[in-house]
Amino acid sequence: MTSDRFNGTAPLLVGVMPKQHPEVLQTAAALAAQLGVPLVCAYVDEASYLVEWDPARSAHRLSLHPDADDQEIRSLTSELTAVIEAAVAKAPAGADNLKWTLRTLAGDPARALSQLAAEINAPMIIVGTSERGFSHRLAEALNGSVGAWLSHHQSRPVLVVPYRMPAHEDRP
Repeated sequence: MTSDRFNGTAPLLVGVMPKQHPEVLQTAAALAAQLGVPLVCAYVDEASYLVEWDPARSAHRLSLHPDADDQEIRSLTSELTAVIEAAVAKAPAGADNLKWTLRTLAGDPARALSQLAAEINAPMIIVGTSERGFSHRLAEALNGSVGAWLSHHQSRPVLVVPYRMPAHEDRP
């Protein structure tokens, strides 16, 4: 996809995932509405992997963009679509005209988001902080932080939206 789909306007890119804290999508939708730009929401399927990236060759392109006919992906995209629609509905005034799309990608989340940002010429990438808890800390230690990787390995600004929890509830 190019930004041509949005009449030449470069969209903001936000990484989405199931059961993600709603602040990430709400912040991205509000920012896109305030700037008057579209929003591309991207889910990265870590179970798939990127074989090779060459936009000119469609066979390799499929490894970045998983098969839309996969039942599991269709179920997940339906769930994410409902979450995105709810976040856009809660965005401040002006969001009712917000154009958005959902993309499913494959491979390492940080690299896939970086490649998609380059493909659509996104001026900014928006991601959330990692979940709390031992298993999420272990996964981050093994795989690394998406926000940290993006901020160190590509040239676009990265907005990392924190999980907002009241201080009295802030327990690991």
